[in-house]
Amino acid sequence: QVQLVESGGGLAQPGGSLRLSCAASGFTFSSYAMSWARQVPGKGLEWVSGIYSDGSDTYYADSVKGRFTISRDNAKNTVYLQMNSLKPEDTALYYCAKALTPSYYYAMYDYWGQGTQVTVSS
Repeated sequence: QVQLVESGGGLAQPGGSLRLSCAASGFTFSSYAMSWARQVPGKGLEWVSGIYSDGSDTYYADSVKGRFTISRDNAKNTVYLQMNSLKPEDTALYYCAKALTPSYYYAMYDYWGQGTQVTVSS
């Protein structure tokens, strides 16, 4: 069955860095776009970043552009989110999600990981 397992979250200081990983299994990873989204309790889901199935195109929310970098290793069935210059407002539960298509444009998502908590605080 499809599994998405996030890791790499934790506590970071403002200005610090974290790298999230999402290990995928149970499907042909290289055929589907992947995305990261985050949620703060009581607030809606925010799409943070997306990447094409072949890694040829990426998307970033304005709130993270220039600070976060998404990448994928199709040989390892893993998608990453490198987060630099972290801010307290980046504190959230971060999820990876599998798209139904190779592109993230107007994509629907059918599987989600369990989430990894990122807390940015001094």
